[in-house]
Amino acid sequence: MAKRANGEGSIRKKPNGHWELQIMDGWKPNGKRNIRSFSGRTQKEVKQKRDDYLRKKTDGLLAAENLRFDDWANSWFDGRKDDLKVSSQESYQYTLRILIDHFGSWKIADIKAMHIEAFLRKLRQEGRSDSALAHCRSMLHSILNKAVANDLLSKNPVALAEKLKKQPTNTREAFTEEEVRILLRDLPDDRIGSSIKLMLCTAIRSHELLGLESRHISEDGAYLTIEQAVVMDKGVSVIGDPKSASSRRVIPVPEIVQYCARNLRNTDKKYIWEAGKPGHPCNPSYFRNQFRKALENIEGVRVLTPHCCRHTCASLLLSCGVDPKTIQQILGHAKVDMTFHYTHSYDALQQNAMDRLSKKFSSNHLDI
Repeated sequence: MAKRANGEGSIRKKPNGHWELQIMDGWKPNGKRNIRSFSGRTQKEVKQKRDDYLRKKTDGLLAAENLRFDDWANSWFDGRKDDLKVSSQESYQYTLRILIDHFGSWKIADIKAMHIEAFLRKLRQEGRSDSALAHCRSMLHSILNKAVANDLLSKNPVALAEKLKKQPTNTREAFTEEEVRILLRDLPDDRIGSSIKLMLCTAIRSHELLGLESRHISEDGAYLTIEQAVVMDKGVSVIGDPKSASSRRVIPVPEIVQYCARNLRNTDKKYIWEAGKPGHPCNPSYFRNQFRKALENIEGVRVLTPHCCRHTCASLLLSCGVDPKTIQQILGHAKVDMTFHYTHSYDALQQNAMDRLSKKFSSNHLDI
């Protein structure tokens, strides 16, 4: 039976008479424990191997000629994850998993520029986006740069690898003005219908919508306060911070959809969107399915994604003559200098912008 070895790992005698000591050495990108094993003829030998390994890992002195990429990458991630938001950790782990799936058993000293170029071409052939390729290259550069900084590599091969040319990008899709008129007219006034109308006219992100509680919606439905959003933590939807500091904002609601905000506010649940366990926010994938089903029932409207509502609202505001800076403030874009906090009153300029949008789709213009 395994015994505790000074509180660090477990040790056992194998059938061949040798000893094996195992320790938990951080976490794998899939959330499972990373187990490191040491074997030897005596307990003293395996304990010494463990202590040598831990010392070298702490000092960044693991021999590069024997250092596997997955070991170094996991060590790199362990050193950074505490400084990341939960949502960012999920994103990092997703990219890290792609890198480890390819380079996992490689020794870091064996990774050359040509191997990185071949890896990126493989990702493109698999249909990965330019953004995914950029994330993989950037993370790989950071991981191996840390190895250079610790004298484990003389140079970073990523810096020497040629970048792939970006593929032609498609214009982000948005609903047409006619489609917006149809949606505002024909969507039911239930939870999903009210949510879609609100997204079309406020540019609220779907993750922000799913994080809304009744207290975040004014009694008259005239504005929304964004102070939290749904994030994914190991496949489970939880409440976290908005996307960026400027995402904390107060959004004026156009008069034409203020009744939708009041409909959503009228709930006895903690969150306006709950599905499954009471008191827990809805999973974004469930919301996307409800969004798709709602649009499939509306004739004359394409079935786009929830995020297209955000692009639609921005385009509509621009067509109303609203200046880009005000639109960025309403969207809570990370590049905006001015940050709105939920305790602040909303800007009169933004209210004026929303009044223009409401007028565009007032009852005088809708074919009811």
